[in-house]
Amino acid sequence: MNTLYPFQSHFLDLSGHQYHYLNEGKKENPVLLMVHGNPTWSFYYRELVKHLCGEFRVIVPDHMGSGYSDKPTEYNYTLQQHIINLAKLIDYLQLEDITIFMHDWGGPISMGYAVQYPQNVKQLVVFNTAAFWMPQVHPGLKILRNTRLGAYLVRKLNVFVWSGITLASRKKMPDAVKAGYLKPYDSFENRVGVLAFIKDIPMEQEGPTYELLQAIEEKLALLKEKPMMIIWGEKDPVFTLEFLDKWKEYFPDAAIRQLPDAGHYVVEDAVEDIQKIVDKFLKQEVATGKSAEVAPEGKQEVETSVSVVIKPEGEQEERATDE
Repeated sequence: MNTLYPFQSHFLDLSGHQYHYLNEGKKENPVLLMVHGNPTWSFYYRELVKHLCGEFRVIVPDHMGSGYSDKPTEYNYTLQQHIINLAKLIDYLQLEDITIFMHDWGGPISMGYAVQYPQNVKQLVVFNTAAFWMPQVHPGLKILRNTRLGAYLVRKLNVFVWSGITLASRKKMPDAVKAGYLKPYDSFENRVGVLAFIKDIPMEQEGPTYELLQAIEEKLALLKEKPMMIIWGEKDPVFTLEFLDKWKEYFPDAAIRQLPDAGHYVVEDAVEDIQKIVDKFLKQEVATGKSAEVAPEGKQEVETSVSVVIKPEGEQEERATDE
């Protein structure tokens, strides 16, 4: 595990709960913020962190209930709270001019921050995710979300984490990588956040998370001029190509690279290709245009803060600790 994930742990105290994050690279370097989904954790970005931390400062939080962050039984595990937590980390670390990487739930969480503070966002790297509501929902998620059987499968049998290992990646994972994904979710108690994320999916056009997601979607135009790279695994059964088409509608000038053999865990499936793509993007060597596509290797084609849509419920105190 130390070889795969050789990073120092840092913690931010949020109202008595420990919020874990990585902080790799020199403080004066340009900032990359990588935001994971469910049921992954900062481990998902490990190879990108190692690849980029020489030239950049790379910050990777674990959402509350995920990874090495606390997993309290009683907690407000909602999109709103996850955005609040991310904003507090950014504020505490005084991060500016941020390049945000996002995947899965990291999309609405990241964009929830970005539409509030577009002046603090430099550019965006998008992996299989959404920041808008779409009616397409994988039927398996409906079962896991709405039934007692689903809760039993997620928390007792750890089916959701195992499904990520076996189905979300198109490649066969080495045992050590499987163990890395499983490590933080080794008990019924430690899977509370995994189920909470599933329950928070806005499957109907009602409820607070749907309303918040709609508010984020309505403000996506504030980010339209930001450089964006979209890297999409085409074999994703959850975030299908219909979601990619929606991103193109909102960000017609985004540079796009579709990876035909990659699944939902696109970074896991194609990290070496992604490292090359990201290197070019961060060095501003990627041409953008209307739905610009990044050519395969060897070919090239060529401030006002928003009214806050996320409101914290009461004050929160932060205290940073290292482990």
